Amino acid sequence: MSQPVEYNKKRGVSIHSIKTLPPLERRPDGSLYRMTPAQRKQAASLIRRECCYCEDGNCIALDDGDACTCPQMISFSVCCKWFRWAVLPLDGTLEAGIFRDKDLKRCVVCGGVFVPKSNRAKYCPGCAARVHRRQKTESERKRRSAVDS
Repeated sequence: MSQPVEYNKKRGVSIHSIKTLPPLERRPDGSLYRMTPAQRKQAASLIRRECCYCEDGNCIALDDGDACTCPQMISFSVCCKWFRWAVLPLDGTLEAGIFRDKDLKRCVVCGGVFVPKSNRAKYCPGCAARVHRRQKTESERKRRSAVDS
């Protein structure tokens, strides 16, 4: 008899069961990672949108005949393996905010928080496109004016 295959529709990830997932990370003192109220609100929204185990706020994986509220939606700690390894990576900024506080940077233009793709990153992805376009326009204008003189 084979195990049921779960499928995360957004990422295209097929994982055989929650039991095969790695254990949850813990802080050096052994406690679970905690979320701020704003992070918990973002996480609950992400769970409602993306988690294949969440149905109307109830966790299908914990369902044994009675409806069971999703513990991750009401908890300030990261307590669900499926949320940690299949749902949370869909929002890199939220994941970095919970697990890697030091890896976040603030955008120079808008002041928003983003996960840098390199150590030289100064702008969030939205502002980076606008800044690059502006810099390219100025460079072209300067190049054309040098040719005309």
